[in-house]
Amino acid sequence: MTALESTALGSISELGYVALRARDLTGSIKNGVDVLGLREIETTGTKAYLAAQDKHHEIVYTKADENALDHIALAAPTREDLEAIRAKVERRGLRIIAEQPLEDHVDEGFAFVDVNGFTWQVFTQTSQYSIKKTGLSGPDRIGHVNIQVTDTLPEVELLADLFNMRISDRIGDDDAFFMRFNTDHHGIAVFKSDKIAIHHHAWQTQSIADLGRLGDRLARRGARLAWGPVRHGAGDNIAAYFIEPSGAVIEVYTDLERIFDPEREARVWRADDLYWINQWDGQVPPGILDHGIPPVAR
Repeated sequence: MTALESTALGSISELGYVALRARDLTGSIKNGVDVLGLREIETTGTKAYLAAQDKHHEIVYTKADENALDHIALAAPTREDLEAIRAKVERRGLRIIAEQPLEDHVDEGFAFVDVNGFTWQVFTQTSQYSIKKTGLSGPDRIGHVNIQVTDTLPEVELLADLFNMRISDRIGDDDAFFMRFNTDHHGIAVFKSDKIAIHHHAWQTQSIADLGRLGDRLARRGARLAWGPVRHGAGDNIAAYFIEPSGAVIEVYTDLERIFDPEREARVWRADDLYWINQWDGQVPPGILDHGIPPVAR
């Protein structure tokens, strides 16, 4: 199984999908299929469902007047976990905006808005036994998201409590946190910023050669990687980044650290030790962290 089974009720097994609003729906679809390498599963006049794995969607684009994050969907392994998470949401007094899933092809779930305005959908999904290898040029699956907030500590505490997430790496006192809900080093990263946004959604691939092919596909279209390939210190993954039409960043990565000990303590980095973000040369492209799109106001 891909997820590390948790003994605590009310846990998340994996990132389910990301839903974005996009002014340029056609451009978002073309970028997702032709550049990132996803499959177009279903498209209506206002919505597109794309996936890497054998499922209906791992990213959803909805045509809108603004580029924004609609919601992030997290999979709970059982109905009991779903109900336990809902009880924690109610205990905290967070606003539940939907008693049913926000998207079709999801059987059971609910959605709420957190302290920073992010909408989270929690739904039930049976854990997969393996990742289906499609043999296509794109990634294997969606892996994690990176969100930006002005104060990381309340968001991190909330994610840890609601979803039983653990901190894998911490940068400085509160500059960034990498949090996991299964054996992947992180499923959600929380970065301190002057804005509230989703910075990037990230997709796992099999080989660093796939990052080269991504760069080639961009170059053939007159575009460029925004960063990479680079090996991070926090997570140890090799990654490449580019900007999608919505203004969000897409990461494609391989060789992410797996953590099989649920009690492993967080690794702590000094904020000025840039080895945490770039093992190879310690450089970060100017402006790369300025990208991102805000959550929809609800």
